[in-house]
Amino acid sequence: MDRSKQRDIASKGGKAAHQKGTAHEWTSEEAREAGRKGGMASHRRKQEQQQTPEGVGNMSGPENPESAVEGNPNPERMMGTDNLP
Repeated sequence: MDRSKQRDIASKGGKAAHQKGTAHEWTSEEAREAGRKGGMASHRRKQEQQQTPEGVGNMSGPENPESAVEGNPNPERMMGTDNLP
């Protein structure tokens, strides 16, 4: 299903829930808590990535230069021009 059709269906469902009165309305406290949790999870992932030595557990190091094509990009390779055609 293309994105526009999926978005249209979701929009109709949201509008129907609001008309029915069953849609969730975020309070500022709920939104604050959700944002805090998301920020903590993101920070934790970044810390875990920094603690993993390059080439151990992730094959994005120089041992596997094809990994950028396979969806596990090495940021250092992406920033340079050595990988341009």
